[in-house]
Amino acid sequence: FIFLNNFLEPLFVYTFSLSPSLVLIQFGRTEVIDNTLNPDFVRKYILDYFFEEKQNLRFDVNGLNKMLPGANFLKLSKGSLWLLKKILQIMKYFFNRGIPGKTCGTIILSVEELGNCRDYATMQFCANKLDKKDFFGKSDPFMVFYRSNENGTFTICHKTEVVKNTLNPVWEPFSIPVRALCNGDYERTIKVEVYDWDRDGSHDFIGEFTTTYKELCRGQNQLNVYEVTFPVCLLLTFPLFICSRTQIHFTVAIDFTASNGNPSQSTSLHYMNPYQMNAYAMALKAVGEIIQDYDSDKMFPALGFGAKLPPDWRVSHEFPLNGNVENPYCNGIEGILEAYHQSLKTVQLYGPTNFAPVVNHVARYAEAVQDGSQYFVLLIITDGVISDMAQTKEAIVNAAKLPMSIIIVGVGQAEFDAMVELDGDDVRISSRGKLAERDIVQFVPFRDYMDRTGNHILSMARLAKDVLAEIPEQLISYMKSRAIKPNPVPPAYSTCAPPETESV
Repeated sequence: FIFLNNFLEPLFVYTFSLSPSLVLIQFGRTEVIDNTLNPDFVRKYILDYFFEEKQNLRFDVNGLNKMLPGANFLKLSKGSLWLLKKILQIMKYFFNRGIPGKTCGTIILSVEELGNCRDYATMQFCANKLDKKDFFGKSDPFMVFYRSNENGTFTICHKTEVVKNTLNPVWEPFSIPVRALCNGDYERTIKVEVYDWDRDGSHDFIGEFTTTYKELCRGQNQLNVYEVTFPVCLLLTFPLFICSRTQIHFTVAIDFTASNGNPSQSTSLHYMNPYQMNAYAMALKAVGEIIQDYDSDKMFPALGFGAKLPPDWRVSHEFPLNGNVENPYCNGIEGILEAYHQSLKTVQLYGPTNFAPVVNHVARYAEAVQDGSQYFVLLIITDGVISDMAQTKEAIVNAAKLPMSIIIVGVGQAEFDAMVELDGDDVRISSRGKLAERDIVQFVPFRDYMDRTGNHILSMARLAKDVLAEIPEQLISYMKSRAIKPNPVPPAYSTCAPPETESV
């Protein structure tokens, strides 16, 4: 939500104005939440709504810096004016207008019309045999209460104190307005979560239970004893998707720019030595031989870019290595290597080095299949500095929304600083102010994997291990972002007749 450092703790300030002069009057401050970038404030405020009046609201987020004397507040986000009626129209409002020139995150504001209930509830809870979460000592449990909203979501409404070092806590009694707990609806679900407090703010989840205010009103009896359960979730793993028939489609794109050197000369990166593979062939074979086992038909599109093609000798940044525009597929890795060697004899190396066309080529196929049944991996092998950086960044940002990953292998001794930017490990890649939804690019320079003893098999194994290591997590991140679960694993085929059954 908000950008903070380790010493800043967020505070939400509400101000409003009912006058035409827009003089702001502060009417509330939330509590301070320690050491978090995603605060969920408990304290709520009640504001009368008047249809006939223009009620302007402003929300500021400040950070408490305990490292400065006098508990100084640093302004993290200066809110713009919002109309109460505008917020009420959608009940849950998102806005991120902060300090100009700074990324301040997003404020989520939940609003609900209150019932007429004026009652207060006083409650006290205890627990027995909670789960031990701390390696040394026991747990430091606290409870968080959530009111269910009309749209099915939950809003935090109360948080107890922390009881230190115990699995059998007794929390202090507390009072809360009934309408804050359930908006006066005694049948409305109340969710309670129990956590083990951690100093760094990463509290461990112990379990949860649900109840209603009607049930709580029964007081201390057997009906108000709840089992704290840990929801069982399906752990999404790469093998689960592979076993459920997710296909990985592999495409290779090879750099045919003139900076590689004349293929007929031994100094060229494309030189075909009869006794050993060049760097392009080794990178292709290293990655392809592993990933091909995840594709059932082992037919792979193979593209080239940066060359002039016969008969008109126009530059192409997206041409099939086998010369067949309608069917660029090659049979296995050996088929790709054969098409690559044949292309070197027929095309003229030229330039510039453009990645965007081949990225968009694969993205078109990925865009057509987003149900989790297929995932696309593009391997780009290149020797030089990219020429269409802006277009490539835009293509990658768009592709990050699709079931797709990109591997870039740099061959030769060129500087690959731009490739590191595309990798996005340290800073997520963006284009026109839009961040990539996922990190889908992995870049490595092949020279870092060359074995000093000249053992090319070892070099290829190291390369494949590193460049493919991120693919499983990238696939899972896509599936999670689209809430896609693995299909049930089909039963093994058997020719045996089913056993006879008896009626019961």
